[in-house]
Amino acid sequence: MSSTNNTEYDEQVNALNAGRFKDPFSFLGAHKTNSDIEIRLYLPSAISASITLNENSVEAKRYKDTDLFIAKVKELPTKPYQCSAQYSNTLSTFYDEYSFESALDTDAMYLFNEGSLEHAYSHFGAHFSSLQNVEGVRFCVWAPNAASVSVIGEFNFWQANRHFMRFHPASGVWELFIPKLEADMCYKFAITAQSGEVLEKADPFAFKMQQAPGTASVLQYKPEPITLSESALTNRQKRNHIDAPISIYEVHLGSWQREENNRYLSYTELADKLVSYAQEMEFTHLQLMPISEYPFDGSWGYQPVGLFAPTSRFGDYNSFKYFVEQCHKANIGILLDWVPGHFPSDPHGLHRFDGTHLYEHADMRQGFHPDWNTYIYNYDRPEVKSFLISNAMYWLHQFGLDGLRVDAVASMLYLDYSRKEGEWVANCYGGRENLGAIECLKQVNMRSYKNNPGIMMVAEESTAWPGVTQSVEHNGLGFGYKWNMGWMNDSLHYMQHDPLYRQHHHHEMTFSMVYAFSENYILPLSHDEVVHGKGSLIEKMPGDDWQKFANLRAYYAFMWAHPGKKLLFMGGEIAQRKEWGHDHSIDWHLLEHQSHNGVKLTVKALNTVYKNQPALYELDSSAAGFTWIDNNNNQQSILSFVRYAKTAKDFVVVIANFTPASYENYVIGVPNKGQYKVILNTDETQFFGSGIKVTDNPSQIVNTIDEDNHGFKQSISIAIGGLTTIYLQKVDDE
Repeated sequence: MSSTNNTEYDEQVNALNAGRFKDPFSFLGAHKTNSDIEIRLYLPSAISASITLNENSVEAKRYKDTDLFIAKVKELPTKPYQCSAQYSNTLSTFYDEYSFESALDTDAMYLFNEGSLEHAYSHFGAHFSSLQNVEGVRFCVWAPNAASVSVIGEFNFWQANRHFMRFHPASGVWELFIPKLEADMCYKFAITAQSGEVLEKADPFAFKMQQAPGTASVLQYKPEPITLSESALTNRQKRNHIDAPISIYEVHLGSWQREENNRYLSYTELADKLVSYAQEMEFTHLQLMPISEYPFDGSWGYQPVGLFAPTSRFGDYNSFKYFVEQCHKANIGILLDWVPGHFPSDPHGLHRFDGTHLYEHADMRQGFHPDWNTYIYNYDRPEVKSFLISNAMYWLHQFGLDGLRVDAVASMLYLDYSRKEGEWVANCYGGRENLGAIECLKQVNMRSYKNNPGIMMVAEESTAWPGVTQSVEHNGLGFGYKWNMGWMNDSLHYMQHDPLYRQHHHHEMTFSMVYAFSENYILPLSHDEVVHGKGSLIEKMPGDDWQKFANLRAYYAFMWAHPGKKLLFMGGEIAQRKEWGHDHSIDWHLLEHQSHNGVKLTVKALNTVYKNQPALYELDSSAAGFTWIDNNNNQQSILSFVRYAKTAKDFVVVIANFTPASYENYVIGVPNKGQYKVILNTDETQFFGSGIKVTDNPSQIVNTIDEDNHGFKQSISIAIGGLTTIYLQKVDDE
């Protein structure tokens, strides 16, 4: 070879040695020169190398004192060829990675760059596939500003200068096919920034990741999705509908129950124990706190790094799939917490992914969360939008989930969220709305509902943003449900007052009805209410121990009767005394006490009555489903109202007494003449109540009297215990 070529080769070898090689296919592999046909291999630490073409072995000679080997051949290969490399203690035989054509789907890349690729996880990441009749893994990663990207892993001794990837400038994507890899091998991407800095990044689209403290991605065959039958799709539609009974049990899988030595339950064990428990308690849905792989246990999953990888703390993909299938068999809906609002700063994560602010906004006033020390996605970037849309599609499509509960929506909607004056940047119209995030949420919701009929998308949104559950066509965000944070804050604040002073805070229990039908609401008593020094629900209640339990039972029954679907965090159903801690189990031993077991029985009874009474759920989002009987009795702190079903003659009367005073003849007006049966009384002895009966009638039937009260022509007189909620059902049609 000429001196010119020598100089050119020297430059290329220096770049290969440095691990900074943007266009490996232009130099490595088979190439026709002025006088020869060469096959070039770059094999760090190899002693010798050869190439097999048409069953003939051709020696590859070392170029100078480098790791470049060159074989002279007679003709350009027409298909992938095998190579052999002798190392100090082993002989390696492999296909030359640079003899394969590109497998990039240019149409998919167009959609990705446009912000509308719904199944990006089928194109990006690591996929076992066959290329030119050879089995291997196709790697693909978006890193448009990188100087060079390599695949590193245990299959190449984590050498950044062994498997350089091919760059596609039009899409900003790098890809490479590596033959003969095996499942469960660990890998990463070594990304050389323009500055020369090398960043070792986990695969954003990996289906599996190492558990902390490991940070690598793990090769997996593309998971097979759950296929829902027609009956399963019908069941999903029914249980998530706006007129369905929805009672959600929120769970942190790592601390619901632990085994000996504080061991986690596996997905398989949870499929047996947790699903059975939800059935026993008559909950309709389970909601899991985030299970996308996350490094730090203390983040509870809200700082995920592997958005496409179910956490391996509890098992693998197929184990989680089994868990979901068991939920389906039990006709229990399953919702998953989804975190598109921010991501952590872990070095192997998305932050400065290619040496630039690729996934996050470059301006710290828009790209950093001061509250959580996390980074905010750049929702204006189409590729980031594709990433988030496809992640939502992944969980819904692959596992047939009932829906996603979208975390921290308020933090996405407002540019000035938790920021002082001068710490945020206005949008192009001078406003505080994050236009990119709004559009991203709309796209996620529209596409989720279109592709997964019968699901429910839930917003954790704590402000008065209008139209959260309105359709996108009507200028809404397109969610199916929204958490009613106002009801939660007001009602808990009220319950924490000594009953003596509740008369001065009566409005805190009635104000929610002013806006109860402005959105499709879920009433949440979530994990957020029992952490960070807030105390458990039972310890928020005032009074002596008996009063604490009576307060909690009466409050739960008020909640279950209030318009809106229900959500209760684990431990609340047994009146857990301690704040929730992520690193230990719920205190199940408390159920040895009648007081705690009484709360559990109350919640079970509430779910049972709730599911059996259409009046308590059918018209949750309609004013036609609710009428106050008396919302002005602040002196006695008693609230009474009627819940109606779609059939007006089907209704439930609710009376809630929030002081310890009991009454033998408490009179209220009721809609119709006839008989009313007690279907729930939180003061029953089985619940650890005082046992005051609503009526002396053994059948607990109350007859109306011809007396005007509260705008009704009929009344009933009942006995009601202190700190008690009672449900009465009309049982005849007189």
